[in-house]
Amino acid sequence: MESCSFKGQLSFLGGIHCLTLKIKMNIITEKNILIENPETKSFLADAYYPETEGKLPLVIFAHGYKGYKDWGTWELMAEAFAKAGYFFVKFNFSHNGTTINDPDNFGDLEAFGNNNYTKELSDYQAVIDYFENHTKVDSEKIAIIGHSRGGGHTVLQAQRDPKVKALITLAGVNNFVTRFPKNDRLERYRENGVFYVTNGRTKQEMPHYWQFYENFRKNESELDIQKAAQNLHKPYLIIHGTQDEAVKIKEAELLHKWAKNSELKIIDGADHVFGGREPWNSDILPADLEKVVNYSTEFLNKAL
Repeated sequence: MESCSFKGQLSFLGGIHCLTLKIKMNIITEKNILIENPETKSFLADAYYPETEGKLPLVIFAHGYKGYKDWGTWELMAEAFAKAGYFFVKFNFSHNGTTINDPDNFGDLEAFGNNNYTKELSDYQAVIDYFENHTKVDSEKIAIIGHSRGGGHTVLQAQRDPKVKALITLAGVNNFVTRFPKNDRLERYRENGVFYVTNGRTKQEMPHYWQFYENFRKNESELDIQKAAQNLHKPYLIIHGTQDEAVKIKEAELLHKWAKNSELKIIDGADHVFGGREPWNSDILPADLEKVVNYSTEFLNKAL
C-alpha cells in the first residue's frame, strides 16, 4: 500500500515533497519524513517498524562521509532491524549534499562545502527529539548506530545525551583531527579557503570550505571522540571488518580500549561497508552486513 495525503505534501522550490507510507511483509515504512532544524536546515528521515501493538525500542542510524540514507544496502538493513522488533530510523544529515527534492544525489555541493561536525551533531539531536515522541516509540529505550564518520558522531551523541541508552558503531572513526589535510596541504587549504575531495562513484569534486576546519578547532574539546569514549558508561558495541581500507581496525581497537563498557566484534574479511554497494540490486543483505544486523540485534536485546 502506498499513499500520499494532502497533509504529507509540502512545496519546496516549486517541487512536491511527498511523505509515502508503505506496508511490506508486515513492516511499515514512512519515507521522506521532513525534520526541521532551525540551527541547520530541514532534512529527510525514514522510519521502519513492524505492525504490532505496543511501543518499540527506537534505533537511529547515522550515515558516514559522502553517504546518505538511501545508499546501497541501508534500506535492507533498516527492514531487517524492523523485522527484529525495532523502530528503525535512518536520515540524511542536513548538509550532506543531497536535497529534499532529490535525496539520492549530491545536488547541493554548496551545502556539502558548508557542512561541519557541529551541524551534524545538531541534526542528530533533532532526529532523536523528533522520533522519541512517535506513538510507536518507547522513549525509555533509545539506541543509536553510526557508520564510519557517523560512528564518531554516535560516540559523541551517546556520551552527551542521557536519552540514549546504548550505541553501536560500524567501521567507526575514533578521531576527526586526522581527517584534515596536514602541513603544506593544510596551509594551501587555508590560503585557498577550500579543498576538494573526489567522489569515486559520482566523480564529483566535493568541496570543504575553510569554515569546516575553523569550526572543528573552535569546538575541538566537544568533538573529542577519545574523551567521549573514556567518559562513556553505556553499553557499546563496536563492529569492524579486517579488510576495511577506509578506517583501519586499530581505530576500533582503541575505541574498545577507551570505552569501559564496550564489546568488540571483528568480522573477518569484511570491508568498510560490510559488502554493500551502490546501487544494490538484490533483495538479500550481503553476508557481512547480515552478521552486523545479527550482532547488533543480539546486543540491543540485552542492552535495552
